[in-house]
Amino acid sequence: MASLLWGGEPAAAESEHLNSHFSNLIHPRKNLQSIKNTTAPNLDDSINNTEEDEVDVVDLAANSLLNKLIRQSLVESSHRVEVLQKDPSSPLYSVKTFEELRLPQNLIAQSQSGTGKTAAFVLAMLSRVNALERFPQCLCLAPTYELALQTGRVVEQMGKFCVDIHVMYAVRGNPIPRSTDITQQIIIGTPGTVLDWYFKRKLIDLTKIRVFVLDEADVMIDTQGFSDQSIRIQRALPPDCQMLLFSATFEDSVWQFAERIIPDPNVIKLRKEELTLNNIRQYYVLCGSRKDKYQALCNIYGGITIGQAIIFCQTRRNAKWLTVEMMQDGHQVSLLSGELTVDQRASIIQRFRDGKEKVLITTNVCARGIDVKQVTIVVNFDLPVNQLEEPDYETYLHRIGRTGRFGKKGLAFNMIEVDKLPLLMKIQDHFNSSIKQLDPEDMDEIEKIEY
Repeated sequence: MASLLWGGEPAAAESEHLNSHFSNLIHPRKNLQSIKNTTAPNLDDSINNTEEDEVDVVDLAANSLLNKLIRQSLVESSHRVEVLQKDPSSPLYSVKTFEELRLPQNLIAQSQSGTGKTAAFVLAMLSRVNALERFPQCLCLAPTYELALQTGRVVEQMGKFCVDIHVMYAVRGNPIPRSTDITQQIIIGTPGTVLDWYFKRKLIDLTKIRVFVLDEADVMIDTQGFSDQSIRIQRALPPDCQMLLFSATFEDSVWQFAERIIPDPNVIKLRKEELTLNNIRQYYVLCGSRKDKYQALCNIYGGITIGQAIIFCQTRRNAKWLTVEMMQDGHQVSLLSGELTVDQRASIIQRFRDGKEKVLITTNVCARGIDVKQVTIVVNFDLPVNQLEEPDYETYLHRIGRTGRFGKKGLAFNMIEVDKLPLLMKIQDHFNSSIKQLDPEDMDEIEKIEY
């Protein structure tokens, strides 16, 4: 198994440099202050920096790549799987042998990161390749260059057990001359480049493709133009091509896209399971300023036993300010925000998982999908609000859902200004839950809090 990957793997020296940089982010204050650039920002209360006040927007593609990077092994899933047949008379209801399955069949599947999805469709591709035929036979579309490379690495690893099967990357930055005769059997790329290679440059013949995989469909339709480009590619495929579509989520827009692009599919989906707040005790503390919030946080931190904690801030400025304050007081703290690269975020999350830091301060980039068993407390240093300054209920749910995982009980504390109390009451009513007021000066009351 060979591959065409320009530039080679990142050098060991570069990896060592990045690890050193990540470590520096977490300890000396002077290094923390220079995360953005070499000029340290002013982090006191008088700071007035528009960029630092930005609320981090969740990037679906970045989150997907982040989950791939931090999940190095299969994860156990508690989701109940539903298998929906397009044809009610399908033999899948009663078959006793693999031969009776009439494989291959088209498939639409919901799959979370870390559950073996990539290995499954890579096996499907490898099983259909004829190594003696030196032309593209399988095509996998990914929404970004980075996600394409992640999939390609899996193909390369699994393909080591196959003889003379090769992979080519159809992504920007891989300059292929127009007259190139592409002999690799598996193409992994982004929709725009694949279209260019087929329609304009005539580098690949889509009519010879036997397996078509569309990965990360929810991310794909979130990227402008990719859904239309994917449909154009699909229409160029032969009628007997096996088509597989995977997505982590299946909102209505994803279903509509999937049904347009995958004809007569079998459907495997996860039965929807609502996140619950039943095992999370919620409190709020009224504060006059962010310094009051920090003092209340210190009192709570000193009054109860904490495994690990995640603290959510609405803006990068507050996240950086709080990180500096806690580090000055000797706490082991790491900072995670949207200005960091995905590789940097993955390293910081892994350090937190390994227990090298007890507190993770973050913006909304960490609100979903990061499961750390040791997290017992979540703090909303700022309430999540939308652009209309109304409560962001979904983000609140996913934030405090970082605790109380794996069947355990957890605690959530909300630090709010008096004028934000009506917003918190809306959240309480929305979830039909109880959020109790806590006096941060009453250490006896704090010490009585139990998980």
